[in-house]
Amino acid sequence: MSDPLVSTAWLGERLGGPDVQVVDATWFMPDEGRLGRDAYAGGHIPGAVFFDIDEIADHTTDLPHMLPSPETFAAACGTLGLRRDATVVVYDGQGVFSAPRVWWTLRTMGFPQVFVLDGGLPKWRAEGRPIETMAPNPATTTLAPALEPSLVRDIEAVRTTLQRGEAQVVDARSGPRFRGEVPEPRAGLRGGHMPGACNVPWNGLINADGTMKPAPDLRAAFEAAGVDLAGAIVTTCGSGVSAALLALALARLGREDVAVYDGSWTEWGGRTDTPVVTGA
Repeated sequence: MSDPLVSTAWLGERLGGPDVQVVDATWFMPDEGRLGRDAYAGGHIPGAVFFDIDEIADHTTDLPHMLPSPETFAAACGTLGLRRDATVVVYDGQGVFSAPRVWWTLRTMGFPQVFVLDGGLPKWRAEGRPIETMAPNPATTTLAPALEPSLVRDIEAVRTTLQRGEAQVVDARSGPRFRGEVPEPRAGLRGGHMPGACNVPWNGLINADGTMKPAPDLRAAFEAAGVDLAGAIVTTCGSGVSAALLALALARLGREDVAVYDGSWTEWGGRTDTPVVTGA
């Protein structure tokens, strides 16, 4: 399949099959005062395992949910019973929000067949499809560590990219945050954006029902922001979550090679040695 999204009907027909694994990636912004794990416990798609992006992360840094080492990741996914020879479908409790982060993470760590459930749990529930509260007990698997470095960028790579004009940086934050008109939700961060970055707010790519907009609308949104869809692209956001949503949208347009800046604005805006501009 070329589309990285699958429908609820597609998953409903295959749910419980031996070669389809379902992952709940629900995550909430820190100021929402909710935990994805609690939402998962309150009801999830049958057989889904919970992927905690704050737990399966690099704990040697104070930056939130940074990619862990391939070894740490492989061990965590083995505990969840995930397999690289299976088709993995990731969803979240908002529609399409945090699931793309896990979609991108799995792809970066060597999973070849990963998809996002369009509309997520809200659409699944609205259609009256089955929900369970009992957590599954998957058989553990042994995964070899793997990493696809082309899909991730660190701060030095982004700094070089900006200096040399090697790629377009596309920011998923809201327009007011991008322009530095409102405070960042995380304390201590400067407002504004990286020099030369384009702004494609993630929520403009999502329909009111939580599904992702069709490909022609996605293309129009990127082109309206000045993004050359044939050029190299790196996405960024506040902490690397909605940046992955942009990467998902671009994958729908055939750009499966888009990299995500993992540290995003939490790292860039929290330092004093990085250039920041305000305004449009």
